Amino acid sequence: MKLLPARKVAALALSKTDAAVAHMAASILLDYPSEERRARFPVVAESVTRLPHPLRTAFETFLSAADAMGRQELEVHFIQTFDTKRKCCPYLSYYAAGDTRRRGMALVRFVEAYRAAGWEPAADELPDYLPMVLEFSALSDSPIARELLSAHRDGIEVLRTALETISSPYAHVLEAVSLSLPKIDEETRKRYLALVNEGPPTETVGLTFLGNLAPFGATASSEGARR
Repeated sequence: MKLLPARKVAALALSKTDAAVAHMAASILLDYPSEERRARFPVVAESVTRLPHPLRTAFETFLSAADAMGRQELEVHFIQTFDTKRKCCPYLSYYAAGDTRRRGMALVRFVEAYRAAGWEPAADELPDYLPMVLEFSALSDSPIARELLSAHRDGIEVLRTALETISSPYAHVLEAVSLSLPKIDEETRKRYLALVNEGPPTETVGLTFLGNLAPFGATASSEGARR
């Protein structure tokens, strides 16, 4: 199989505060751009001005593109991008589990991870929804939040690459997310390149459907997590 090339994004060494700001900004911008959500864009624009240059540029590029699009135009683009394109799914476990029966177990593990950190995921959204995981990372002191993102780094990179391929302005937000995470290792890079070419799995044979996500039980330590 010939793998398609994918653009590398160099990870930044961020302070805890800058990482939290970046993840909260990405959480807001990657959610459905309702009127209420877009009303928060100016606050996001102000908050990212203090971030390191590559991060700030990525966010500001998206915000400029979104500002140039009317409310309805951005909403339609969001739906056409994230609801209809298989490689642009905003649900992290989809990239490892695809449309398989085992995805249900992956979602359970996400819920267990939230609860181990002292959080209760919102009932109106699946727990692996990227904006929700990013908000969790931004607001929680627990290292579990970062573990969730790191365990599904290949999915995040597939999403970023797919958005770049279709020239979506949302690719800039995913670039910011990639910049905010630890340097990607070669094994993960090979894995996401394979997903870029093949797409999420449809069969469960030989499938590591939880990615690298560690098990989280109901009695796991939640020291340092938000109460």
